[in-house]
Amino acid sequence: MANVIGDDTIEYVSILAKLELSGKEKEDAKREMGRMLDYIDKLNELDTDGVEPMSHVFPVNNVFREDVVTNEDNREDILKNAPRQKEGAFKVPKTVE
Repeated sequence: MANVIGDDTIEYVSILAKLELSGKEKEDAKREMGRMLDYIDKLNELDTDGVEPMSHVFPVNNVFREDVVTNEDNREDILKNAPRQKEGAFKVPKTVE
C-alpha cells in the first residue's frame, strides 16, 4: 500500500462531508481511501496510447427529429384542448387576490 492517508486528511474530508466519525470509522476510512488511491495508481500504469477518449460506453445518437419552424395559426386547434376559453385565449382560475 503505497498511498498512506493520514489522520489530518481523514479529519479534513470528514469536515467537508460533514461527518462525525468514530475512531474505528476513521481507521476504516483511511484504509479504504488508501486502497482507492492504490487502485488509481494501478490504472495509471495502463498503456492508453491510441485509445480514443469517450464520454459514454455506448454510442449516443440523437433520435429526435429536426425542429422545423412554421408560422401557422393553429389557435382554434390549440384551444380545442382548453377546458375554458375566452376571446381566443385559455381561461384559467384567478390565483392571486
